[in-house]
Amino acid sequence: MTGTVYLVGAGPGAADLLTLRAARLLAEADVVLHDALVSAEVLALAVRAKIINVGKRADRPSVDQRLICRLLVRAGLRHRVIVRLKGGDPHLFGRASEEIAACRAAGIATETVPGVSAAFAAASSLGVSLTSRGVSRSVTFVTPSRGEGSPANAHWAKAAAAADTAVVYMGASQAAAVREALLKRGVPASRPVALVENASAADEHILRGVLADLPGLAERTGEGPALMIIGESVADVRAILNEASAA
Repeated sequence: MTGTVYLVGAGPGAADLLTLRAARLLAEADVVLHDALVSAEVLALAVRAKIINVGKRADRPSVDQRLICRLLVRAGLRHRVIVRLKGGDPHLFGRASEEIAACRAAGIATETVPGVSAAFAAASSLGVSLTSRGVSRSVTFVTPSRGEGSPANAHWAKAAAAADTAVVYMGASQAAAVREALLKRGVPASRPVALVENASAADEHILRGVLADLPGLAERTGEGPALMIIGESVADVRAILNEASAA
């Protein structure tokens, strides 16, 4: 008998943003393989599981994806409930398809439990909508980051420039390149931007500015994951209200 590998979204960090299904599976899990950014509060819910850190962080030593797939298969052949715990949502820049394919090739069942993406937690903290009526009718999720061996391309920049609101994952360390790529494609330097570091966590840090300021804003972030949101929808609500009242 083989077990089931559950790809579970851990959300952006706060334990109380987990779904009920995610919390139940963590309590039942025999093995949990987790990302680097999963909080200790979330891992504490896996009261009976063997915990394995398979995290990846930009510009740091990381567990190879092929090894993660092998560990999932090995666990699936030995245990009943295996949780692959991923930050945010498993199907948004989470390599879920690779892990699902590896498990299915070995005859191991998989299920996915969606999680709250950092984009939605960041928008909530900012008090803005990613698709504001009359301001933003399109939103895109992109990343300039690429995996080892993946070819470089500018498709992400083209998509980000075309959208009313662009959410850039794993881009803070490349802020200057992100700014130049968007300016080159006609995005105005005055386009509002917000950086949200550690969205939803107790040490959340929010920085606001415009596209021209993006590298300087990124330099003011710390070690935590920082999400960039670029578009008129993230303009400071207070500034908008002040302009309206002045008119």
